[in-house]
Amino acid sequence: MTDEADPGPGAGAHPAPDGAPGGAQDPARGPGGAVSGRRDAALPGRRDGSLPGRRDGAASGWREAAEAALYGPGGFYRRPEGPAGHFRTSVHASRLFAEAVARLLCRVDEALGHPAELAFVDMGAGRGELVSGVLAALPAEVAARARGYAVERAGAHPGAGAGNRDAPHAAGVGAVRGAAHPSFAEDAGAYRVTWCRTPPQGVRGLLFANEWLDNVPLDIVETGPDGVPHRVLVRGDGTEVLGGPVGEGPDARWLRRWWPLAARPGLRAEIGRTRDEAWAAAVGTLEAGYAVAADYGHRRDSRPPYGTLSGFRAGREVAPVPDGSCDITAHVALDACAAAGAGRAAEGAADHRSDHPGGHRPGRDGTPPGPRLVTQRAALHTLGLSGGRPPLSLATRDPAAYVRALAAAGEAAELTARDGLGGFGWLMQPVRMPHPPGLPEDALPAGSPPGGPPAGPLADAGDVVHGMGGTDEYRRRQH
Repeated sequence: MTDEADPGPGAGAHPAPDGAPGGAQDPARGPGGAVSGRRDAALPGRRDGSLPGRRDGAASGWREAAEAALYGPGGFYRRPEGPAGHFRTSVHASRLFAEAVARLLCRVDEALGHPAELAFVDMGAGRGELVSGVLAALPAEVAARARGYAVERAGAHPGAGAGNRDAPHAAGVGAVRGAAHPSFAEDAGAYRVTWCRTPPQGVRGLLFANEWLDNVPLDIVETGPDGVPHRVLVRGDGTEVLGGPVGEGPDARWLRRWWPLAARPGLRAEIGRTRDEAWAAAVGTLEAGYAVAADYGHRRDSRPPYGTLSGFRAGREVAPVPDGSCDITAHVALDACAAAGAGRAAEGAADHRSDHPGGHRPGRDGTPPGPRLVTQRAALHTLGLSGGRPPLSLATRDPAAYVRALAAAGEAAELTARDGLGGFGWLMQPVRMPHPPGLPEDALPAGSPPGGPPAGPLADAGDVVHGMGGTDEYRRRQH
C-alpha cells in the first residue's frame, strides 16, 4: 500500500438505475444502506479469486484492487461495450445536458475575452458523447475557435482513428460524431477532437469532469475492535478482511480533517485524498478558465457512517467485487476536493502574477475567487433548463412542436430532479478568471475553517441538500 497520488481514471459514470426483478444477485447492505463487499455479500469472481492482471488471489487495499479491476488488463472500463452498456450519466439522459454545458462554455468564453482557441476538456470522456454534444451546440462563431479534448484513460473512441489511441498526451485528432449516442441528432456532424490520456497543459476554457471523480480509486478504512481505523483489504471475489491500523501519514491526516471516525467498531470511511489530488492536478492544467466537477457526493457534516462503496453492472446495483465484472464507485467528498482545487488555483494565480503582473482578475479583497459547491438542479436552472411544461395553447397552434416541447420538458425534469440527477453536486472552480455571471451562489466560501465548510445545506434556491446525489432508488431504476 502506498500514499502516492493516483493518476486518475478514465470514464466517470453515474450508475444507471435498475429496479427490474431478476438478473444479478441482490447485494447485501450495511446499516447505512451502502452495498457491502463483505463475505456475506460477495459475488462469484474469477475461479482462482484473483484480480485482473493478478494471479495470487492475495488481499490488497481497495485502492489497488479497484485500480486493477477497472483499468488493468481485462478491467471493467476496457470492456468492448463501454460504460454506456451498463449505466447512463446525465449526458446519456438527454442532449439538453450537453447544450447547457455549451452555454456555460460560452459564458466562460466571454469571461476570458474570447481567446483565439477556446478549449473544452472532457475528463473521463468515455465514447465522446459529451464533447461531441457540446461542440455541436455551440454558436458558429464560438465553434470556429473551439477545440475539444477528450481525456480518456481507457483509450480513444473507436471512431477517433487508430493512430492516437495509445499516446500519453495530446496525441492526435480523431473525428467524433454527434451521433455517438442516440440522444444526439444524426446530423450533428463530425467534430475534430484531440484524444489524450491526461488533460492538456496550459489551455484556456472549460474543463468539465462529469462523474469522473467517483471512479478515482481510493482506500477504505473501518474502525476495528480496538477503536482505531484499520485499512480494509479485499480479495478478488469481494471477500474483505481487516488489515493493519492506518497509523500516521497523509491518509491519517486526511481522515482527521475530512472524515473523522468515532471509536465505535464497524464505522467506515473512504479516504478521498487520491480524488483531491486528481482534481487539483486537473485544475492546475488550466492556464485560465473554469473547472467543474459534477458528481454524487457528501460533505463533512453529513458523511455516511458506513460508506458508499457500490458496484454496478448491466443497469443493476451489485456487490462491489473487484474482478473486472462490474463498475466500482463511491460517492465523492466534494468539499475536500474543493479545498484542494482552490489551493492549486491560488498557487497558479500567484505564479501567474509573478510572471504577468495584473494578469488575473482577483476578488474584491484582492484574493482569487474561491470555489462554489451547488446542486446540479441549481446550476442547470441558471443555464436555461427548467422542466416546465409548455403552454397548452401551443398544442392547438402547433401540435408537433407541443409534443417536442413536452418531451424536452420531461428530459429537463429528469436532469434537475431533486432526488435524482438534480441532486448531484457541481464543484465550480475558477482559474485566473471570475465566476461567470448568473451562476448560483453557495455556502462554501473561500477560507472555510480547516475542519471543512460550515454546517448547513448547499445553497440551492430553497433546496435543502446535505448529501448530494439523489437516492439509491433512482440509481436502481432501469437505464
